[in-house]
Amino acid sequence: MEQHCGLITGNKEPVPLKSISVTLSINDFVASVSATLNYENEEKVPLEAIFVFPMDEDSAVYSFEASVDGKKIVAELQEKMQARSKYEDALSQGHQASLLEEDDFSRDVFSCTVGNLQPGAKVAVTLRYVQELPLETDGALRYVLPAILNPRYQLSEQSANSCLNIKTPIVPLEDLPYTLSMVATIISQHGIERVQSNCSLSPMQYLADDKTSAQVSLAEGHKFDRDVELLIYYNEVHSPSVTVEMGMQDMKPDSLMGAPSAMVSFYPDIPEVEASKACGEFVFLMDRSGSMELPMNNQMHSQLRIEAAKETLLLLLKSLPMGCYFNIYGFGSSYEKFFLESVKYTQETMKEAVKRVQDLEADLGGTEILRPLCDIYKAPSILGHPLQLFVFTDGEVADTFRVIKEVQLNSKKHRCFSFGIGEGASTSLIKSIARVTGGTAEFITDKDRMQTKALGSLKFALNASVGDISLSWKLPPGLSATMLSPEHTVIFRGQRLIIYAQLTGTLPQVESSGEVCLKYTLQGRSLENRVTFSLQPKVNNSFTIHRLAAKSLIQRKDLGSHETSEGEKEDVVNISIQSGVLSSFTAFIAINKELNQPVQGPLAHRANFWPMMLQDLAVCGFDYSFGENFAIQLISLQNANGSWELDEDLSKILDTSLEDITAANPAKDRDPSMWATVLAVLWLHANGKDLKCEWELLERKAVAWLHDNAGSFIPMLVQAANSLLKVSVTPAVFGF
Repeated sequence: MEQHCGLITGNKEPVPLKSISVTLSINDFVASVSATLNYENEEKVPLEAIFVFPMDEDSAVYSFEASVDGKKIVAELQEKMQARSKYEDALSQGHQASLLEEDDFSRDVFSCTVGNLQPGAKVAVTLRYVQELPLETDGALRYVLPAILNPRYQLSEQSANSCLNIKTPIVPLEDLPYTLSMVATIISQHGIERVQSNCSLSPMQYLADDKTSAQVSLAEGHKFDRDVELLIYYNEVHSPSVTVEMGMQDMKPDSLMGAPSAMVSFYPDIPEVEASKACGEFVFLMDRSGSMELPMNNQMHSQLRIEAAKETLLLLLKSLPMGCYFNIYGFGSSYEKFFLESVKYTQETMKEAVKRVQDLEADLGGTEILRPLCDIYKAPSILGHPLQLFVFTDGEVADTFRVIKEVQLNSKKHRCFSFGIGEGASTSLIKSIARVTGGTAEFITDKDRMQTKALGSLKFALNASVGDISLSWKLPPGLSATMLSPEHTVIFRGQRLIIYAQLTGTLPQVESSGEVCLKYTLQGRSLENRVTFSLQPKVNNSFTIHRLAAKSLIQRKDLGSHETSEGEKEDVVNISIQSGVLSSFTAFIAINKELNQPVQGPLAHRANFWPMMLQDLAVCGFDYSFGENFAIQLISLQNANGSWELDEDLSKILDTSLEDITAANPAKDRDPSMWATVLAVLWLHANGKDLKCEWELLERKAVAWLHDNAGSFIPMLVQAANSLLKVSVTPAVFGF
């Protein structure tokens, strides 16, 4: 195995990390997680054990404690440099100490260091966090416990403080020395329909007759060899809700943690309305680093990432509307672009782009996304064509905050739709660049298809956008709501909106209610959603809503030590320490002063193994080239305007001779493209139903072209095409 994949073998020293146990509690769309790392020093020398691990960037880590041979030490959250200094001082005085910190360069990588671990000692460190669960397009809520930490691409000028610089050995799955256990309890007033996972689960047990609570756990002996993904399906996800939570009694009543907090969840029923005219500049930024040569997942015959990317670009190109502008960038250590500047979408430019897509390879080295982004942003805007940026990467970049800042600086001039490819993609990068521009973020793992998720996002980009978004509150006298979440400038169809607010003033002593109203406009129509809620706040000892609100504030201001202004940094540290939520400027420190074993010389370092999937994947790649897939072959023949030519290439896919196809044409004196286009659309319906979401937009173009060019001939053409292809597709497909 090549060294750049991070595989380090031949290290025979025992690994102090023995097991990880996770307790997961999901209440509607919020997850509360407690994860315990169990260490044991089986060596004859004192150790410093370092464990570097990924965690979703939306996780609000609010508690860290160490249990040393049964004695519990609760960590304090302090300014990071101060915490590091105290940790070093504690070790030099012979105390045992633990440190938990977020990486300086990415919000989704953490390191846990346990120092002065004496021979024979057992230490369990527990961290707790809460996070909102994202909604999948099929209505499932998705929880992921990340297992795969990709080797991140390092820039030479980066600080030595990055925990990514700790050379954590990465081992083959079968040699992984620790196990994972996980128990999940799920509660929802809407009723739990089912839970699916990419890992073996015990059968789900309902804890209540009305199916509002259930429990599942990972099958025994699970090796932490892949991201653990749970998909939770409720009977109803569209109901709006408002939950009010009491503040902390010992805090000032008007402070972030002292005042009651509200979490508002809206799922607006936005109708699907196509934009009235095709406009937009669509720029596709595709990762072509060496890791894109890997398969999408560890299933046999999994498509290579670069091949899935090429197929995705082809589908996107064919689905663009006539008259828009587009360009395609490939990036690695360097970058290339198809056109000097974005070009108008025509038959000629589309054909040239398709040809170049077919020749793409994962041959551009490392992963440096900043330079191509700056090149895209410095180009002049095209009047009437707002920029829509699609970024695809397996996310192995380390200058995350610098990239996010650049995207944020240009957030007013574009929307960014981002896609994390494969397990281990940086959630910090993918989620943040979408969030700061009002776009969407998708993660493509396990059996997900890049093609499906990309076309779903293009559909968002092409839909008429919702505007004039406002939120208004009706509250009893003496009570007011202060928004803690940023203003939303755009909502997409099928998107859930979560907003945090602080309630200030005096809560009514008697039972009463408030109302919140979400208003927006769509193509001149005013729409609104209202929800009434109780003003009797719930008591929650974990202060989940307060901590999620604090995390939301921290995410907006915290761009790491090199990209955050001094003023913002001060704000982040204050919010972090008041709320107990970890940031990149704070760290948890726990010191066991009862142990007083002076350290003789430097401690032996033991970096704990991280699972590595790449060597398993390399043998099961299966090259899905353009010619292997008939649907893709057919799509590649489509013209920019939506039509198909009647020619030999089409006849090969239809598996009928060109003579027979021509003879069966009921409109021989008309443009033969009409007949070819009807045949192609029927073939897709008959043979590609499972992937309809991927060719729906290009089919729309074909149908619109037929209406303009074939009109009343369409029913006759459909009848003849059904007969020739021996299929039965309804003319309703063409709007008849």
